[in-house]
Amino acid sequence: MKTIINIKADRETKDMAQRVAKDLGLPLSTVINAYLKQFIRSREVYISAVPRMTSALEELVGRAEKDLRKGKNISPIFSSAVDAIRHLNS
Repeated sequence: MKTIINIKADRETKDMAQRVAKDLGLPLSTVINAYLKQFIRSREVYISAVPRMTSALEELVGRAEKDLRKGKNISPIFSSAVDAIRHLNS
């Protein structure tokens, strides 16, 4: 027997979720039912967001990756805090 659950969601959130579900070849109700079943089995709630970097952070990471490839602006690996402090004071 099926039942109807009414939830409140932002229009944009609902529309985006429907598009993603459709891209996966699923109706949104199937996705929601799967999440509800997982919630029942695990008795846990998982909330996750895909982190997005700002353009400034992407640029900074890009520069750090270039430096890493070139071996530039990279500190050595220290075996102790004393070695790290000695390096900083030199």
